Amino acid sequence: MVRSTFTTVLAAAFAALALMSSVSQAAPAPVPPNGQTAAVISNKEYCIFLPREYGGNIAESEDDAVAFCNVAIATAPEARTLPQGFIKTVHFVKNTSKNYVQVTGRFDRSKYGLSSSDEGGQYDIKAPNGSKCAGYPYYVQITEPDDQIYCMRCCKNNSDCPRNRSTEGCRDVIGGDYS
Repeated sequence: MVRSTFTTVLAAAFAALALMSSVSQAAPAPVPPNGQTAAVISNKEYCIFLPREYGGNIAESEDDAVAFCNVAIATAPEARTLPQGFIKTVHFVKNTSKNYVQVTGRFDRSKYGLSSSDEGGQYDIKAPNGSKCAGYPYYVQITEPDDQIYCMRCCKNNSDCPRNRSTEGCRDVIGGDYS
C-alpha cells in the first residue's frame, strides 16, 4: 500500500512537470524585434530611431527603423551606435510635472548618408512596428534631414506626446532648443 501511494504521488508529480513544461513551451514570451527599444536618460545617454540602412529615407523607413544610441544603454538592447559626428548638439529636458523626457538638437545628415531633399518623418509607438522608449508607454520622434534637426520625447501620458502632427515638424510639435 505504501509503495502504491508513493508510485501514485510520483506519477502525479511527473505529470505536473510535463504539463508545466508543455505550457511554458507553448506560449513563449514575445521578443521585440532587434533594436526596437530606444532610451532617453540624459544628455549623455540617449537614442533616436533612424533608417535600418545607411542613406535610407526617413518616411520610407517608418515601419522598420531601428534605435541608434550615442553609447551602449542597457535598457535599449540591440540598439546600434550613432555614427561618429552624426549628432552635433543635444539638449535634454526632464519635465517632472508632466513626466516626460526629451532630446532635441541638430545633426549632420552626411554622417549617415541622409539626403538634403528628405523632408523627414515621424517615428512613434505605432511605427516602427514594436518600437518603444524604455520606461515610457508613449514616444514621438521627428527627424528632418533637410533642416538637420531631430526631436525625441518619451512620455508617461499620451497627451504629452503629440503623435498626430507629424507634418508640422519638430519646432511645432516638440518645443525645445534646436541650436
